[in-house]
Amino acid sequence: MIIKVLLENTTNSKELEVEHGLSLYIESMGRKILFDTGASDLFLNNASKLNVDIKEVEYLVISHGHSDHGGGLKAFLEYNKKALVYLNKYAFNNYYAIREGNELEYIGLDKDIQKNERIILVENNLELFDGVNIFSEIPHKEELPKSNKSLMEEYNHEIIKDRFIHEQNLVIREADKNVLITGCSHNGILNILSHYNNLYNSLPDVVLGGFHLSMKGKCMENDEYLIDISKALIDSNAKYYTGHCTGEEAFNRLSEIMGDRIDYMFTGKTINI
Repeated sequence: MIIKVLLENTTNSKELEVEHGLSLYIESMGRKILFDTGASDLFLNNASKLNVDIKEVEYLVISHGHSDHGGGLKAFLEYNKKALVYLNKYAFNNYYAIREGNELEYIGLDKDIQKNERIILVENNLELFDGVNIFSEIPHKEELPKSNKSLMEEYNHEIIKDRFIHEQNLVIREADKNVLITGCSHNGILNILSHYNNLYNSLPDVVLGGFHLSMKGKCMENDEYLIDISKALIDSNAKYYTGHCTGEEAFNRLSEIMGDRIDYMFTGKTINI
């Protein structure tokens, strides 16, 4: 399995562009999958430079209904003419972030896209093909990330705290490796791992995605929480690749505790599993 980071907040390459967003290209079992598109069409430019032909992607999974993960969806649909696109059934609801002055900023997806015939709205769990699944509906047993608190949704004509029922995760089981891919882990990475365990009676070997420990680059969690989450991730025996909304400050603290069990997935990084 090969995973290329087409887009993340950072890069070590002068050739690639970055933005606040995430997009991962995956080749597994002879299939080509895209996970998220970032906030714009930048992922297309980076894909070309990384020798990835987006026209050949067969499946696109959007992790949740925020624009930094699905903002490039329109550009994808215009460029790629064959892929099916999988979003949670709540992904096109109205989502907002509280900005300075208590102003609400719309951070949801372009609603015109949902009319596209290649869009598939996922109820809960779905098998894309043998060995590749989507799951959602994460029970909240553990505390959610503090940086969620500025994120809102419209429900019954009222603005309430985002419940993150629109967030879904991707599972790829190839040979002897089980891989879990998350977008932002708004539902909490420990809750997602727990639900994965309930579904598959095991834990993944590799986990990729953001943990949403930061807001605008600043870590929102105290050291005690970071230590606790690090210990829990170590106990899972998985290898972790994270970035985006985890934030560099939080990542550096996690890596102090987790060592080589965690790596940063910057734009342009290739991961062989």
